[in-house]
Amino acid sequence: MGEAVAFYALSALILGFAIMVVTARNTVHCVLFLVMNFLFVAALYVLLGAEFLAVIQILVYAGGIVVLYLFVVMLVNLRRPPEAHSDPHRRTRLGLALVAIVLAQLAAIAVWGGNVVTPAPPSAEAAALGNTEQVGMLLYTDYLIPFEVASILLLVAMVGAIVLTKKEI
Repeated sequence: MGEAVAFYALSALILGFAIMVVTARNTVHCVLFLVMNFLFVAALYVLLGAEFLAVIQILVYAGGIVVLYLFVVMLVNLRRPPEAHSDPHRRTRLGLALVAIVLAQLAAIAVWGGNVVTPAPPSAEAAALGNTEQVGMLLYTDYLIPFEVASILLLVAMVGAIVLTKKEI
């Protein structure tokens, strides 16, 4: 009973802070509400018994990502009026076509579903390992290809951000 009450209280706080992130007028306040949201998500992970995910949530999201957001908010002049001209190199039709392709793929996955693999029950050897060891074993055995694809996507996003922000190449 106590766990259910804690779960619903944490869920209400997470939803409340998420609404405050979207509705706050001051961008610094938005980032602070986002930090609180991430911390309550980490508390929810602790409640569910996933301590490793809670620590990663705090280190990666509440630590690294939010600091990055704060730097962007502080470096960008938000008081400046928007620019009057549009970029002549913008490819709106290509962007809309790519969005349509991604939405069609998501719709196909939703309608026909993917190959849902039900995990095998944990063996006695896996039960002896802790939560962190189980995540590591799964990440580098069964989910190695998706892990590598995600790392390549992050690398492409990083290179894209550098190219977009650099004035001269």
